[in-house]
Amino acid sequence: MLNEFKDFIAKGNVMDLAVGVIIGAAFAAITASLVGDVIMPIIGAIFGGLDFSNYFVGLSGDVTAGTLEAAKEQGAVLAYGSFITAVVNFIIIAFIIFMMVKAVNNMRKKEEEAPAEPEAPPADIQLLTEIRDALKK
Repeated sequence: MLNEFKDFIAKGNVMDLAVGVIIGAAFAAITASLVGDVIMPIIGAIFGGLDFSNYFVGLSGDVTAGTLEAAKEQGAVLAYGSFITAVVNFIIIAFIIFMMVKAVNNMRKKEEEAPAEPEAPPADIQLLTEIRDALKK
């Protein structure tokens, strides 16, 4: 059973998936920073200083705070601003992945368009071809 597990872990697909998950987690942190620190402030400035992170609705009468963090301490809140940020984050990630896939497809297409010249046949095949051609004459 241990050998089966070793074989399973050593397969290329499992290792590729593990690398993809690790890179994806690092990419998620970069994207979260891009959305939270760059894009959302710009969107907020365009729409008159809006800060989506503090958009919420208190689900009980006890919630009277003006910020999301303070409101969470007072009771249950519906933080729809965080949802808007997550949607923008998803759209950005999806667009970046689309651009990466498009670039890879273009690279593959260029490789397919330029066919490689066929290799010269070995010397013995060339000699046999010359003998055949001479016999035809």
